[in-house]
Amino acid sequence: METSPVPKPHLPPHRTPLLVPASRKSKAPTTPPRPGEAERGARPPDRPGRMAPSTFPALLLAAAAAVMLLLLPPGAEAVWLELPPSGTKCVSEEIQPNVVVLADYAIMYESHPTSHPTVAVKVTSPYGNTVHHNENATTGQFAFTTTEAGNYLACFWIDSAEKGSGTSLNLDWKIGIAAKDWDTIAKKEKIEGVELELRKLEAAVESIHHNLLYLKAREAEMRTVSEKTNSRVAWFSILSLGVCIVVSVLQLWHLQGFFRKKKLI
Repeated sequence: METSPVPKPHLPPHRTPLLVPASRKSKAPTTPPRPGEAERGARPPDRPGRMAPSTFPALLLAAAAAVMLLLLPPGAEAVWLELPPSGTKCVSEEIQPNVVVLADYAIMYESHPTSHPTVAVKVTSPYGNTVHHNENATTGQFAFTTTEAGNYLACFWIDSAEKGSGTSLNLDWKIGIAAKDWDTIAKKEKIEGVELELRKLEAAVESIHHNLLYLKAREAEMRTVSEKTNSRVAWFSILSLGVCIVVSVLQLWHLQGFFRKKKLI
């Protein structure tokens, strides 16, 4: 049996790749960047609407001033009083101790041009002490520093023979930092501008701090009174329950003896 030889596959001859020098390598054509691509990686410049860092202290100062004004209780109050021919008109204000009070009062003749009466003024403390008294006055002023906490009462009445149909009185009541003359303080200490505003804010902070301490003391006082009241109510309830039990036992003992005398039991 004869076998035919298997033909070998035809292989291409081996070719060595040509080495091209580095200097002869072709360079890819460079295209200029587009207008939007060059600026994409760079840091954008500051926009006109962006807030500069130097404006933050001023904004913080303004915010602090607004908060202080909101938290600060009203220190100045103008009151218009219509005084009757007979009788007394009074105004009161709850003030803490160690607070400066300044008030100006004046009769307004424009509302009653035909009569020109005079008034009497009396200001009393919460415990009834007189801190200001004036008679036959058309204008006046009183100033004092409180030593007691509570309602200070200012009463006005017409004390002249010419009463007419009454009169009107303007009362400008100032307490705390509102009673300070900041213009005089600024001239005396030679301060102005931001320093003066900071001084006002400092006074406002001190006033708020004293107000919070006063409220804290009042809260502690009310809590003590509430605890004492609850304790007294609890003991009164226990005593009432004990009395009821004793009375019930006595009633039972009395009824038992009564029924035994009657030979019902």
